[in-house]
Amino acid sequence: MKRPKFSAKQELELRNVVYRNEHSSREVKRAQAIILLDKEIDIPAITSLTGLGRSQIFNLRSNYLKNGLLAVADKNKKNPKELLTKKQRNDIIEAVKAKTPGECDKYFERNEYWTTGILGKYILRKYDVAYKSKTSLYLIFRQSKFTFHKPGRVYQKRDEVEVKKWRKTAKLIVERAFSDPNTIILCEDEMVLSTQTTCQKIWLPQGEYPKIEASNKKENRSIYGFLNVKTGAEHAFKTDWQNMYITAEVLKNIRKIYPAQKLLLLWDGPGWHKGQEVTKYIKQDKSIATLHFPKYSPEENPQEHVWKKGRSAITHNVTIDDIDETTDKFVKYLNANKFNYSLLGFNCKSDFGV
Repeated sequence: MKRPKFSAKQELELRNVVYRNEHSSREVKRAQAIILLDKEIDIPAITSLTGLGRSQIFNLRSNYLKNGLLAVADKNKKNPKELLTKKQRNDIIEAVKAKTPGECDKYFERNEYWTTGILGKYILRKYDVAYKSKTSLYLIFRQSKFTFHKPGRVYQKRDEVEVKKWRKTAKLIVERAFSDPNTIILCEDEMVLSTQTTCQKIWLPQGEYPKIEASNKKENRSIYGFLNVKTGAEHAFKTDWQNMYITAEVLKNIRKIYPAQKLLLLWDGPGWHKGQEVTKYIKQDKSIATLHFPKYSPEENPQEHVWKKGRSAITHNVTIDDIDETTDKFVKYLNANKFNYSLLGFNCKSDFGV
């Protein structure tokens, strides 16, 4: 009767023992024996290569199927040291500050950024030191002047040259507007709120596994948001959808809030921002200047941060049964709070004393 073959995952697990430098020679030979037996290599050839007897080879395979990699573990292997010397620690800090993981060790050639997992493995490979907790790794990152960030997404179609050019031009316009007490600077964007449940990681006692009930129906409402970057005030409006007629009506509501001031409106370039009705209203108003954000660059717009705050506070991990009730709650939250985000590096309080 033929023995069943290992899965691709099992074979990869064993090959990692063979190829990675963190295992003893005994562990490598045991993993090799299991792999070769699975490939139906003759027992004498396996014995010649690994020095293991026939019964040892078959027992290793059987134990691996029951216990995984514990079957190949070397009980006589010395445990790694627990502490770096002062010089080793300083060398690690300098490496983290100046190099990528791949530049430090070819084993990490596909890794461009440091993580606690990569740093821990790099220290183990270089100095045979294993930290029992991540706290020591966090301290190394802090001493390297690193902070923890979740990577942002960058659109493939984003043109970095155009973005830099836009920043240079826009900065002059925004600086003048910040200095003029009669000019209101508004960053605008729209979002769609749906009954589809959005989830966010939360901390819970060990052993508790929350479940969020998801809605079976899908209804949408749109929200227009205008962030006054001088004051941090938000002006949000619920609508059924987005088009040039609705956009023009929303602009009229903004004008009611700021009846006499000049408006500098920064927004992106969808059709409903450039449609005939919107263009006509802006032209008739005579005191609205518009500036379009560069394409595929949502991170330039501080209103994006306002949406994230609202979602975190109102809609994450929540079942939305009534789309209008939830949207009203979302809009009320936005309009009742201040969101002090900077625009192109300008902060109203520190730079202009507003």
